[in-house]
Amino acid sequence: MAEKKYIVGVTACQIGIAHTFMAAESLTKAIEAAGCEAKIETQGATGMENVITDEDLARADAAIIAADIKIKNPERFDPIPTLSCRTKEVMTVETAAGVVEEVLEAIS
Repeated sequence: MAEKKYIVGVTACQIGIAHTFMAAESLTKAIEAAGCEAKIETQGATGMENVITDEDLARADAAIIAADIKIKNPERFDPIPTLSCRTKEVMTVETAAGVVEEVLEAIS
């Protein structure tokens, strides 16, 4: 059996409250529904949470950056195939599934 793909990501919105966390939850569910493993960092009003580590980056097959603002430390994703979008594109599991599908097609 093939090993599960590992997709990391970051969500961040203008205010850093609702949309950041709603996007992270939807994106996580969509990645897991696609049979992959997920770790999504949030960069919200309370700072960075669930931070993507160097170990996560070394394992990652792809990254999804769903942000309406400039994220902190974007250069750490440079070596990884990365898709960038706005938070509204991953606000529901249904819309996030389309983004995840796009990423999986790109790395297949």
